[in-house]
Amino acid sequence: MKGKKANKKNRMIRRFLNNKSALFGLVILIILVLSAILANFIAPNDPNPSPPDLSKNLKPGFWSEDGIKGMPLGTDALGRCVLSRIIYGTRVSLSVGFVAVGIAMVFGIFLGVISGYFGGWVDSTVMRIVDIMFAFPALLLAIVIVAVIGQGLDKAMVAIGIVYIPQMARIIRSSVLYIKEMEYIEVQKAIGSGNLRVILRHVIPNSIAPVIVYGTLMLATAILDAAALGFLGLGARPPTPEWGAMLAKSYSYIVSGAWWAATFPGIAILFSVLGLNLLGDGLRDVLDPRLKT
Repeated sequence: MKGKKANKKNRMIRRFLNNKSALFGLVILIILVLSAILANFIAPNDPNPSPPDLSKNLKPGFWSEDGIKGMPLGTDALGRCVLSRIIYGTRVSLSVGFVAVGIAMVFGIFLGVISGYFGGWVDSTVMRIVDIMFAFPALLLAIVIVAVIGQGLDKAMVAIGIVYIPQMARIIRSSVLYIKEMEYIEVQKAIGSGNLRVILRHVIPNSIAPVIVYGTLMLATAILDAAALGFLGLGARPPTPEWGAMLAKSYSYIVSGAWWAATFPGIAILFSVLGLNLLGDGLRDVLDPRLKT
């Protein structure tokens, strides 16, 4: 039995290593995590100098002779280093993403498991609530929640997490509906195992694979939604270096020639979302048995 599990694990690792797009996504995620952890050491400048040096505002980067030494991606309207703010913004964006996905997983798994396992009126009640939440576009619902509970980075985390709960609940419910009909579940019930034991020992562990895949994809969407809330002024408050807020403060300078102030935060969002989506697709290929050859 142990040999079979080891062989299965090795096959999954080989499938993942042979997926170039998934490896690319993993590299991007590693870069993001290391940037967030080591921001204090790798950022060339203080992201929020006090007081700001307005004599350095909107200076270009390494591509221009007018650039300022030590600020390779130029400066923003307040003379702050764009590269440093992007690096510190990685910490903010990943924090929002992981906390939001964590909230969605905890409550989504709970609702999806009890809905799929017990069925009946429990399933009907939970799924009707989920359907009501699905009636609203995700970003619009997040904006409504932020408007109700207040603005701020912590409120944005909660709002995005609440928005993703119904999606996670449906994903886990579909797996539970299939798993609870398996023979080994019937055997556990026949020998007297209680519902809680069956759920914790068998149902959840065997239905967690799609949660891992969807959680990775959800992390990318959470970063994008956090940037959207920041762009609208409903997320991180100034002077917090957050990618969406950086875009909101800088996009108007594109027409005046200071394109770098908004372009590089946008590129950071682009590569983060792209990398996490590629990683999620790769995990799906590895963990989905229907895709095995």
